[in-house]
Amino acid sequence: MRAGKFLAGCCLALMAACNLQAQTPQAPLTLKQCVETALKNNMDVKLADLNNQRDNIALRGAKGEMLPNLIGNVQHYLRQGRSIDYATNGYTNNSNTLADVSLNTDVTIFNGLRLFNNLKAKQYMYEAGRMEWQQARDLLTLNVILAYLDVLNFTDVLNQTEQLTEVTGKQVERLKIMNDEGAIKPSDFYDLKGQYSANKLQLIETRNQLNNARLRLAQLMNITYDESLTVERIGLEQFDLSYSTTSDSVYRQALDQLAAVKAVDLVKKSAEKDVKAARGGLWPTVGAGAGYNTNYSRNFFDTDNKRIAYFDQLKNNRSTNIGIGVYIPFMDAFRNRNRLSLAKISLKEAEYVAENTRITLRQNIERDYLNMSATLNRYQALQDQVSSYAENFRAAEVRFNNGASNSVDYLIAKNKLDNSNIDLIRARYEFLLRTNILDYYQGKLNW
Repeated sequence: MRAGKFLAGCCLALMAACNLQAQTPQAPLTLKQCVETALKNNMDVKLADLNNQRDNIALRGAKGEMLPNLIGNVQHYLRQGRSIDYATNGYTNNSNTLADVSLNTDVTIFNGLRLFNNLKAKQYMYEAGRMEWQQARDLLTLNVILAYLDVLNFTDVLNQTEQLTEVTGKQVERLKIMNDEGAIKPSDFYDLKGQYSANKLQLIETRNQLNNARLRLAQLMNITYDESLTVERIGLEQFDLSYSTTSDSVYRQALDQLAAVKAVDLVKKSAEKDVKAARGGLWPTVGAGAGYNTNYSRNFFDTDNKRIAYFDQLKNNRSTNIGIGVYIPFMDAFRNRNRLSLAKISLKEAEYVAENTRITLRQNIERDYLNMSATLNRYQALQDQVSSYAENFRAAEVRFNNGASNSVDYLIAKNKLDNSNIDLIRARYEFLLRTNILDYYQGKLNW
C-alpha cells in the first residue's frame, strides 16, 4: 500500500516537473547555436561528407596501385586416386598428403604513366569533394543567417504592429466615451474603430509570417518546430548600413574564395588527368616479378627409405624465379581507345560546367548587387519619410485631440506613419539579407 502511494507520488512529481518545464520559456537561440545545430543535423552536409569519404577511399586505392604486389600462398591437401607425386614427378595411385608454399611479387615499371595520372585524377577528385562539402556547409550557413534575420525582421514588425494597435485601441476607448456623450460625430468613432479592426487583422497576418519564419529556421536546423522559438537580438550597430564594394570586386573575390568555383575547377583538373591516364592505356606495359616456391609430399623418402621431415622438404624443395615482361595491346576491341574518347568527352563536359558556373555566378552577383543597391536607396529614402510623417502625425494628433480636425485626416496621417515605420523595418533587414548574400560570395560570412 505504501509502495503504491510512493509510486503515485513520484508520478505526480514527475508530471509536475514536466509541466513546469513545458511552461518555462525557451531561452533565445544565438546565431552561432543555430548555425552549429544546422551543420550538425543537415542531411545534405552529411551526404556530402560521405561522398568525400568515398573519394578518399578511391584515392587510397590509386596510391595502392603504385606499390608492388606481395602475395603469399600456403596450401595443404589430401589427394586420392591418380595424381603426380612431387617425390618422383610421376603418376601415383595412392593417397598422399601434399603442401605448396609460395611468395610472389610483381611491380609495374612503365605503362604510359597511367597509374601516376590516375593517382593525380583521384587526388583532384578528393579535393573537389572537400570543396563540395564546404560548399554545402557555406550555403546552409547562409540560409540559416537569412532565416535568422527573417525571424528578427518579423519580430520587429510584430512589435511595431502591436504598438500601433495599442495606440489605436486607446483612441477608440477615448472616442467611445465622447461618442456616448454626443461630443463627436459618430462617423469619427466608427472610422477609428474600423482602423482598429484593420490593425488587429494586420497583427494576425504578422504573427503568421513570424511563425513561418520560425518554421523555416527550425527546418534548416532539422529540429522539431516550436512556436515559442525565439532568437537573440543582433545589435544593428554591428552592421555597416552601406556597401562600398563594387559588383566586379565581389565577383573577383568570389572566384578566389567560393568553394563551388574551386570544386568545378578541381573536377576539370581531375578530368584532364583521366584523359592522360586513358591515353597511357595505348602504350605497352612493362612489368617485373619475382617468386619463391617450395612443396612437401608425404611420399618423399631419402635413400634409406626414410620419410623426409616436413620442414626439411620445404627447405630442400625451394625454388625462386625473377622475370620481366612486356604487354603490348595490339588489338583489344578498341577498349582503350573508347576509354580515351569517353575521357575526352568528360573533360569537355567539366570545362563547360566550370565555364557555366562562372557565368551563373557573375549573373547572380550582378543581380544581387543591383538588388542590394536598390534596397539601400529605399532604406535611406524611408528614413527621411519616417521623419517627415512622424512630424505630420504629431501635428494631426494634436489637432484631432483638440477637435480641430476629423477622423479622416487623423487616420490618413497615422496610417502613413505606421506603414512607413513598418516599411523601414523591412527595408533595414532586407538590406542586411542582401549584404549577407554578397558576403557569402566573398567567403566572409560572420556568425
